Amino acid sequence: MTWVARLKALIVKELLAVWKDPRSRLVLIGPPVVQLIVFAYAATYDVHNATVAVHDESRSAAAARLVAGFRGAPAFAEVVHLRHQGAVRPALESERADMVLHIGPDFARDLRTDPPAKVQLILDGRRSNMAQVLQGYSRAIVRDFNARQVARTGGTLPRAQLRVRAWFNPTLDSQWFIVPGLVAVLTLVVTMLVTALTVARERELGTFEQLLVTPLRPWELLLGKTLPALVIGLAEGTVILAVAVGWFGIPFTGSVGLLYAGLVVFLLSVTGVGLMISSLVGTQQQAILGAFLFLVPAVILSGFATPIANMPDWVQTLTLANPIRYFLVIVRGLFLKGLGPELVWAQMWPMLIIAAVTLVAATVLFRHRVA
Repeated sequence: MTWVARLKALIVKELLAVWKDPRSRLVLIGPPVVQLIVFAYAATYDVHNATVAVHDESRSAAAARLVAGFRGAPAFAEVVHLRHQGAVRPALESERADMVLHIGPDFARDLRTDPPAKVQLILDGRRSNMAQVLQGYSRAIVRDFNARQVARTGGTLPRAQLRVRAWFNPTLDSQWFIVPGLVAVLTLVVTMLVTALTVARERELGTFEQLLVTPLRPWELLLGKTLPALVIGLAEGTVILAVAVGWFGIPFTGSVGLLYAGLVVFLLSVTGVGLMISSLVGTQQQAILGAFLFLVPAVILSGFATPIANMPDWVQTLTLANPIRYFLVIVRGLFLKGLGPELVWAQMWPMLIIAAVTLVAATVLFRHRVA
């Protein structure tokens, strides 16, 4: 029997073992469905340390006073000045700014005429909850600016008006931000649990020793444990993607090929961690505990619920070793703004490094346990 035939038989055995085990079926079906419903409909976010970019064409004292209102607001940690109109889109796309305030060249003059002066606020709609909160803050700041202008000049209330546009998520629907992130989170949970249980289940059922006396080599055993988890992860991710587009109506604007390329690399890095856990533990209970010891901090440090930029510097350094951090950028970027190949690659190569390190470590641990 060739190694291909042996590997095929092992993969089929692994898939059947997962499907016939009631606990494994529960892991594959139950938690993803519950979490998809709960997170998609119930998750909310708070806003801290936002950055506003200002494109001021007026360069007047009145415009400076308006900008000072944003600089003094507690929600804004930084005000960045843009030199030209072409810098607006890169500032939002790179997430260097959470919103852009555009003040036209005739702002100071229009404060004293009819129609009133107009100020444009451009929001990053990918983070819809933050955009809605920032829009409310901005309206309050403009109202306060109007009141101060009356106190300075007297007369009637100057009617500075704010015109709002949200890029990437025009409706500011929070599900457009949450549901694509669930593709990464739920795929991580399912793949991690399935992989962590694979060797532990063999040991607990007493079939691991039977595998050792077969012609399968250690690397064939490891590959046979990896590929079924990869197939299950791809299937799980595909289902969640279909639900995101078909049920929740999230528009997908990017490349399907780039998405699946990122998903495969992400699953390889996750599978490596799961196999490391599975090689170290002796029972399925220990495997589940080990998986959740990784899952909880991985999700918290991923940027799914709270922006990584709001975390302390040393915590941000820890997130560099977290594969879901990078895949979240890929999946949200491809859904909402059609991320290009070069930007996808910028997030993919760190996952390739993580996958290489974890799979090599899993191989070493696996061979040690086999020996």
